[in-house]
Amino acid sequence: MSQKFDRIVVVGGGSAGWMTATALVTGLKGRASVEVVESEDIGIIGVGEATFPSIREYNRLVGIDEAAFLRATNGTYKLGIRFCDWLEQGRDYFHTFGHFGNLFGSQTLWGQHRRIGLDEPLGLQCMPTVMAMQGRFVLPDERAQFKYAYHFDAVEYAAFLRRLALQRGARHTQGRIVDVVRRADGGVAAVQLEDGRRLEADLFVDCSGFHSLLLGRTLQEPFVDFSHWLPVDSAWACPCERTGEELAPYTRATALEGGWAWRIPLQSRTGHGHVFSSRFIDADRAREQLVARLDGTPLAEPRLLRFTTGHRERFWVNNVVAVGLSSGFLEPLESTSIYLIQDGISRLMSVLTAGRPLHDDDRALFNDGSARRFGRIRDFIILHYCLTRRRDSELWRHVAGMQLPETLAFKLDLWRRFGVLHEYDEEGFDATSWLAIHAGMDHWPERADPVFAEIPLERARHALQAHRKAIAATVERMPAHHRMLRQVLG
Repeated sequence: MSQKFDRIVVVGGGSAGWMTATALVTGLKGRASVEVVESEDIGIIGVGEATFPSIREYNRLVGIDEAAFLRATNGTYKLGIRFCDWLEQGRDYFHTFGHFGNLFGSQTLWGQHRRIGLDEPLGLQCMPTVMAMQGRFVLPDERAQFKYAYHFDAVEYAAFLRRLALQRGARHTQGRIVDVVRRADGGVAAVQLEDGRRLEADLFVDCSGFHSLLLGRTLQEPFVDFSHWLPVDSAWACPCERTGEELAPYTRATALEGGWAWRIPLQSRTGHGHVFSSRFIDADRAREQLVARLDGTPLAEPRLLRFTTGHRERFWVNNVVAVGLSSGFLEPLESTSIYLIQDGISRLMSVLTAGRPLHDDDRALFNDGSARRFGRIRDFIILHYCLTRRRDSELWRHVAGMQLPETLAFKLDLWRRFGVLHEYDEEGFDATSWLAIHAGMDHWPERADPVFAEIPLERARHALQAHRKAIAATVERMPAHHRMLRQVLG
């Protein structure tokens, strides 16, 4: 069975809907009509204000100027995440989007660092980590090569993309969907609006958020639940006034009694939130813990969100494909929500721009790849929990002793026994990111590779010291993040 799509309806706005619409009208260049239907009665989740470096590639592909984007979205730069109290209380580390590199050809820097037993974080050997520690930022060049992402207002980002998509030919319909009309083959023929309008299409992209109106409610696609490994299921979110001039170029994630708290700095405000497990702490206590952590005057009352981590068994069924929260959700610990939206859009665009009708195999490949991507990121997030030494609350005792997914257990075994950072297909995070978490959680192989000893100890020590000093000297000449941002914004 093959299909061709001339009419595409995107159900739902927000970041997912307007990212999808913008990509469709830009990439298809008029080969299909694109219409977004959204209801003002359904709010935007809008807490995913921290992102992954892939957002820069999306912005580039749809032709978004960085400065214009930052101005429109209240955006700031992000070098990574500072994890506080995850290994144990009083210990923190950074996961930034840089690399540690090699010493002496193929010999890993971390291997020599570990062999020498330096009493300093491995992060001092990573340029963006040192930048984050000192609150500095420059755009990458040949001397400073690293990836970066952004913090921004997700609601403003959706509005920015809506304007762009409409300028490029997308249509926008406001109205509440009250019925879904099915086709004889089980697909969706049309969506019926409250005012009687009926929107027909060949392809429907479900961006209706947690409602999952088409894929979940209408097509009844089963849900694969990850809460056995990721027990957090709720979040309080609260924006605050920004205090002081300086801006941290990183997200902060602080482990608490029943979950963890985020801090996301924007140009004019700071986003705060508390992600927690209702199995281990009640909502009122979690709210109290969030309010106690606020570092500015609240701009609104804390808002409670409920969710289940996991994904639909299939992401594309018949003529319905889900993008964003309608397809699944992983807790925001590593800021992957918008990355997963982008991943779904990228897979969809690959099919739609292939220049041939859609076949069943295309859907199968889309579904298999999307499910693996969710699974790989799930494992990376679990890594932060399972390596903890904390035993001071029920949550931390639970995650420290839980049975792991086989895919993660295998990777951990290879690392512990042989120092191998194994990578599967569809990884969301590369080996460098895995190394950053292992190092930050003080989790090292049981024995060193004998090849490390081929380099004289003093020579290795000198090389590491020289590398660290060179990074420190380079970072020292960089401007503070808020000054660099002011320069970019003009």
